[in-house]
Amino acid sequence: MKEKIWKQISEVRTKSPLVHNITNYVVMNNTANALLAAGASPVMAHAQAEVQDMVNIAGALVVNIGTLDEYWVESMELAAGRAKEQAKPWVLDPVGAGATSFRNQVLQSLLKLQPSVIRGNASEIMAITNVPGGTKGVDSIHESVDAVSSAKHLNQQTGSVVCVSGAADIIIHESRVVKLSNGDPLMSKVTGLGCTASALIGAFVAVNPADPFLATVSAMAFLGVAGELAARKSAGPGSLQLNLLDVLYSLPQEEFMSVIRIEETNEE
Repeated sequence: MKEKIWKQISEVRTKSPLVHNITNYVVMNNTANALLAAGASPVMAHAQAEVQDMVNIAGALVVNIGTLDEYWVESMELAAGRAKEQAKPWVLDPVGAGATSFRNQVLQSLLKLQPSVIRGNASEIMAITNVPGGTKGVDSIHESVDAVSSAKHLNQQTGSVVCVSGAADIIIHESRVVKLSNGDPLMSKVTGLGCTASALIGAFVAVNPADPFLATVSAMAFLGVAGELAARKSAGPGSLQLNLLDVLYSLPQEEFMSVIRIEETNEE
C-alpha cells in the first residue's frame, strides 16, 4: 500500500488541484500554506453569492466548523449542497463537536449532505454519534482507539470515510481499517494541524475522487510522516510550523517509505 500512497502524493504535486475551503479564522493562513507546500492550490471563500460557483470549479470542498456563525453556516450548507448535486468530493471537519447545541445542530444538518470524508479527533467523532464523554473546547480528551466503534457506526450511518486523528490516525470505511502511527507529540502544540489534515484530505480526494479511502489514508500518512520528520529538527512549536511546510514541499520518496508506519486490516 505504501507505493499506492506515494503515487497519490505525487499526483497532488503534479496536478495541483484547486481546493475550496470554508474554514475557521484561526487556521486560514496555516492551511493555505500547507496546501501550497503539498502542491495543491487553495482558495478560501465563504460569501454566499459565490460559494456554489467556487464549488463548480474546485476539485474538492473542505468545510471546517471551527468558528461558526449563522452566515457562515448558510454558506457551508450552500456549498456542500452543490457538492452533493455534482457528486463532487467534500470533507467535513467537525471541530468542537459536542461542545454546544448550536454546533451539534449544524453538524446534523451538514451530515445530511453526505460528506465524502469526516475527519475529527476521538472526542469529536464520539460526540457526533452521541457517545458520552464530552470534549475540552476543540481538544480531544480521548485516544483514537476509544472512538473506533463510533467511527464504524458513523461510517455505516453516512457512507462517509471516517478518519479519527490523534497520536495514531485510524481511517475506517466499511470493512477496511488502516492505522497510521507517525507524527510527534510536538504537533499537538501547534494550533490547527487537525484542520491542516482535513485540508490535505481535500487535495487528495480532488485527485482521486473514486477512492476517498485511499485518498484519506494518503493525506494522513503524508502529514504524519512530514510532522515526524519536521519535529526532529524543531526546537519548539514555532520552528515546527516552518519545518513542516518545508518537509511537505520537499519530502522525497525514499525517506517517506523508510519512515511511514502503517497497519491495515480487513474485517470481512
